[in-house]
Amino acid sequence: MTEWKAFTVESKDHVAQVTLTGPGKGNAMGPDFWRELPIIFGELDADPEVRAIVLTGSGKHFSYGLDLPAMAGTFGPLLADKALAAPRTDFLHEIRGMQASVTAVADCRKPVIAAVSGWCIGGGLDLIAAADIRLASADAKFSLREAKVAIVADIGSLHRLPGIIGEGHLRELAYTGKDIDAARAEKIGLINDVHADQDAVLEAAHVVAREIAENPPLVVQGIKDVLDQPKAGKVADGLRYVSTWNAAFLPSHDLTEAIQAVFEKRAARFEGK
Repeated sequence: MTEWKAFTVESKDHVAQVTLTGPGKGNAMGPDFWRELPIIFGELDADPEVRAIVLTGSGKHFSYGLDLPAMAGTFGPLLADKALAAPRTDFLHEIRGMQASVTAVADCRKPVIAAVSGWCIGGGLDLIAAADIRLASADAKFSLREAKVAIVADIGSLHRLPGIIGEGHLRELAYTGKDIDAARAEKIGLINDVHADQDAVLEAAHVVAREIAENPPLVVQGIKDVLDQPKAGKVADGLRYVSTWNAAFLPSHDLTEAIQAVFEKRAARFEGK
């Protein structure tokens, strides 16, 4: 058994459970998360004993999203005055690496069922958008919050969610950065079902996973491959575009202000600079 820093992985009766464990508060996504995620899903993809995967979070919350304090070094060189080609190229490489981590979930041949409780913010939403099926507890809350921290979301939500919730709902969430509860998430199709609490949604996810695992595994993988084929190229093109866009245009006074506001625990004051 591999000892992971940001996850635990357990398998039983052809179903694997991948659990986010932090180490950041609220399972925030720091360097260990981005490094380990594609390795884990690569191993599960290759394991013939695994036929379905349940993805969930430890503690009360699925994930607070990007761990800004832990990832601050990623932004630092880019925010220096007159950032030139080298830091922009390094940042582009960093974004594409993070994109590839989440894409490993989408590309896994085994169906992935996300069981969400508590907050699912930013990168957390990117992650569940890469899952096949999403379930939530009644206390779950969702937010595509990048606009509130002066970032164009670049890890997959803008590219995978149109096929899940439609353009209108996505644009509302992306432009406003607003929070929505489980009932609204179910109404717009972000999640399939709402369950009473964390234990109930996790059990429901395992029920679905076991139902999938009872079917011929190669047929299930074939169904996923066929369903994914029409959108795979469009998503890949979109991810390359937004990574290039952010490497060129992300540095701003507003981004610096947003990061300072997070560290100082205050509201940000944006000036469009």
